[in-house]
Amino acid sequence: QVQLVESGGGLVQAGGSLRLSCAFSGRTFSSYALGWFRQAPGKEREFVSGISWTDGYTHYADSVKGRFTISRDNAQNTVYLQMNSLKPEDTAVYYCAAERRPGTRVVVTTEYDYWGQGTQVTVSS
Repeated sequence: QVQLVESGGGLVQAGGSLRLSCAFSGRTFSSYALGWFRQAPGKEREFVSGISWTDGYTHYADSVKGRFTISRDNAQNTVYLQMNSLKPEDTAVYYCAAERRPGTRVVVTTEYDYWGQGTQVTVSS
């Protein structure tokens, strides 16, 4: 059974930084697309960033491009989201997700098979 466990959320002032981690277990993740999503109160869950487990290809939402960096550690089965220059509008619950999709490097919709429990990120102004 696949398990995803996020950590690293918290409260930070605008302009600050946080690093989220997502530890995966349960299987090997070749041909998997990994993603970070977020959901603010009253809003739909939205794509933030994605990475291909196989070749490390990355993709970002326009709203976080240049501020967030996604990376992976294959040996540790962990994906990271480094978030810099945080803004109050980045406040949300952040979720990591995994989807086996051979031939597809990043999935930007919420069509993922596996999700973590979420971690709260709050950015104060």
